[in-house]
Amino acid sequence: MYTFSSKLKTFALVLMALGILGIGYGFLTAPKTIQDVEKILAEEDAHGAHGGSNDHVIKDDLVLDEPTKNMSGGENHPATTTVNPTGSTTDHMTHDGDSTNVDLVNNAETHTTTTATDEHAKAHSVIPAHNDGAAGHDAHAEHQKHLEHVLHQLQNKPWAAFYVACIFFMLVSLGVLAFYAIQQVSQAGWSPVLFRVMQGITAYLPVGSVIFFIFLILCGLHMNHLFVWLDADVVANDKLIQNKSGYLNFPFWIIRAAIFLTGWSLYQYFSRKNCLAQDEADDNRYYKKNFKMSAAFLVFFIVTESIMSWDWIMSIDPHWFSTLFGWYVFASFFVSGITVICLVTLYLKSKGYLEYVNTSHIHDLAKFMFGLSVFWTYLWFSQFMLIWYANIPEEVTYYVTRIEDYNLPFFGAVVMNFLFPILILINTDFKRITWVLAMAGIVILAGHYVDFFNMIMPGTVGDRWFIGVPEIGSVLFFLGLFIFVVFTALTKSPLLPKRNPFIEESKHFHY
Repeated sequence: MYTFSSKLKTFALVLMALGILGIGYGFLTAPKTIQDVEKILAEEDAHGAHGGSNDHVIKDDLVLDEPTKNMSGGENHPATTTVNPTGSTTDHMTHDGDSTNVDLVNNAETHTTTTATDEHAKAHSVIPAHNDGAAGHDAHAEHQKHLEHVLHQLQNKPWAAFYVACIFFMLVSLGVLAFYAIQQVSQAGWSPVLFRVMQGITAYLPVGSVIFFIFLILCGLHMNHLFVWLDADVVANDKLIQNKSGYLNFPFWIIRAAIFLTGWSLYQYFSRKNCLAQDEADDNRYYKKNFKMSAAFLVFFIVTESIMSWDWIMSIDPHWFSTLFGWYVFASFFVSGITVICLVTLYLKSKGYLEYVNTSHIHDLAKFMFGLSVFWTYLWFSQFMLIWYANIPEEVTYYVTRIEDYNLPFFGAVVMNFLFPILILINTDFKRITWVLAMAGIVILAGHYVDFFNMIMPGTVGDRWFIGVPEIGSVLFFLGLFIFVVFTALTKSPLLPKRNPFIEESKHFHY
């Protein structure tokens, strides 16, 4: 039996405590009123005036009158960008070739349009009190809408930071659950000695699901502005979102979430229960139950995973869509889940547990880490290349935003999730070296957290992102909770399944 060491337990509790402080700091320091936003913009303006760059301030809901480059290197004339109060942006481009206006993101009527030349004045200057004309009234209204837009972006920041960490760790455990189910259905002979490790990791799924579901309810109660389609005013003035309202509405959305989270958690509970019961059985009836249950779960999983990715991530940018997105999200959390299996296994081995896990088992896990990193890169490139080549305005706006405003994390994720794993794990010998795998695993997990950061942050906080206290605090809290729940679950049962039909083959597995 595994014993949860006091040092690791204390470490997990400290992480959670620091995380709560960081999360609380993020919410406490977020601006509460438009006056707070004016002070922040004034400070940024002053900073820019003393040798800094003012691009970050001016870029917010910016409109360019001069020709803008599209993804294929051509020019679009002219280009404008509009924003709504909830933080999303809308671009309108007129292409010279056919003189047709195309809405990149046809958002709500609350959007405002300004030029780059007067953006600085709009954002920071005071509207003259004596200007009682229509122009002065419009300028003042426009100024207020801009401030409200920035207010919602900055208020979204701690919520979005919490959301990224919350969904990432929950989906990591879901990835492990899917991998476990695949091992059951395929009747794999190499992996049964790792089943209890997988079951320990998946024990986080019900806990993470409860927190995540509560968060979704708070979104529906308009505690934040992460999902613009939950705003009735936006939907009322946006025909494109109205067309999706039969699917994107809070009651149907939250019911789907309840079904998904409950279904995944039920499989996690009963598959572990059957596995433990098999240890005491005199035949293979519980193993057969798990086989059938795992086959049904995988069908349920492949459908719900795709819908989940649309509901919880892609709908943050409700005008954008990609038919490859479900697979892309799956690849990201699936490789992360297998990486966590490897890291937990290495830790338990270092403490003298898992005596039957040998270097061949570790080598196989490393091969999955390597292969799925390449698979993730294939999907990343396929989605990006097809959108870049087609150069359809409704599609390219997703990548233009990320390349312009999230350049470092966007391309940094490719380095961390592809270049680093392929350079390290392509070597067969490295797949058996503990410190190399630990280093590679940490980089891969950090890289896929950044990947989820890239998917969620641009549609919620715009270009006002920064990995600061709320982001770090959220990661620390959920990392501490993850460690605490997983290693507590590992203490509940022996680390070796006794009566699995393939356990002897797994014990003597050699590659």
